[in-house]
Amino acid sequence: MYCINMIDRNNIGFAFPGMESDLGIGATYAGLAGGIFAIGYLFLQVPGGLWAERWSAKKLIGVALIAWGIFAAATGFIQNVTQLLIVRFMIGFVEGCILPAIVLLLKRWFPLDERARANGIWMLSIPFAAMIMSPICGFILTYATWREMFWIEGAFPIIFCIIWMLCITDHPQDAKWLSEEERNYLVNAAAKEESKIATKGMSVMEALKTRNVIILIAIWFLTQTGFAGYSIWLPTMMKDLTGSSQMLVGLLTSVPWFFAMIMLTLNSRHSDKTGERRFHMIVPAVTSALCLLASTLLASSGNVTAAVIALICCGGLIQCYYGIWWAIPTTFLTADVLAVTLGVINAVGNLGGFFGPWLFGYFTTVTGSSLGGMVFLVAASIVAPLLLLFLKKDATKAPSATAAPVSKEA
Repeated sequence: MYCINMIDRNNIGFAFPGMESDLGIGATYAGLAGGIFAIGYLFLQVPGGLWAERWSAKKLIGVALIAWGIFAAATGFIQNVTQLLIVRFMIGFVEGCILPAIVLLLKRWFPLDERARANGIWMLSIPFAAMIMSPICGFILTYATWREMFWIEGAFPIIFCIIWMLCITDHPQDAKWLSEEERNYLVNAAAKEESKIATKGMSVMEALKTRNVIILIAIWFLTQTGFAGYSIWLPTMMKDLTGSSQMLVGLLTSVPWFFAMIMLTLNSRHSDKTGERRFHMIVPAVTSALCLLASTLLASSGNVTAAVIALICCGGLIQCYYGIWWAIPTTFLTADVLAVTLGVINAVGNLGGFFGPWLFGYFTTVTGSSLGGMVFLVAASIVAPLLLLFLKKDATKAPSATAAPVSKEA
């Protein structure tokens, strides 16, 4: 499901050259179109958390699948910049409820000492989607128009909704395919975890005022500023560097995401094994930002091969701590406030997804070079993980392993 989400969210990067020709938009408006998704994404974060907790995370995501598929396909019918901005806003709007619902489902299904790995597997969908999206979009655009690309890819979530509704359950105790022993283990592990969380009994407003939550909002804002700028503009940067065809650019653009899948898996597993969270985020995040800066400097000096390698290394590291990131809030937030608080963190934080692409496009237009925009993205990407040093230590440590393993089927 999240793979399809990522494809429909980011495929606009491949459509920019055709849109620029057909709709007459420049880099600034292209960046605005890429970033306005984050504005729409803001609105249903908190309501989505409430609906997931009080109604059904499964059904909420099912409705969102159909809605975003319709708006994604509608992108292929736009005739001007205004319509483009409206459709991109609506895609973000209907997708906004998904992340808090997913994190809530993962909290119900996986004990804390396994959650970074579980989150890491879930977050693999982002680099995997980017990896397969690149050749898929490149292939479609080789034989069809950018409009037809949106029509084809907009059908994916609508079709997948059937699979989602048939296979997912909201709670382990509702899963008939689990044994009674497995169900009891998951239910008891969740109850034991809840009883140890310090924020138990807090209201949502009280939880939002805690230092940890405020810091997490700032971290996610800056993280998404850097990531959105990179992911939206990666196809354009790769094409500018290599001057290759759409097909080859699609293949080259998939390489960073292939390495990202490997690094995300290894980093999440090692974090769960050692119980350390903080530096498993700081080291790859800072290294990724420096690789992005190095790519820009190498490109300006004419060293294209080294610039492409640095750009690939940036992508390989830019997401490898996401599984750990979404495990951290679950260490100090109870289930009754988790979904809504995560909605606020993700809503405010994802505004960085608006500023990243927009400011990158703006500085590229003003300076006539991508260096100015890159410096902004690099600075945001370095400051973000360093803020982890201000979190309370108990929020960045995983507990010792639980007594019994979860069934692999769970």
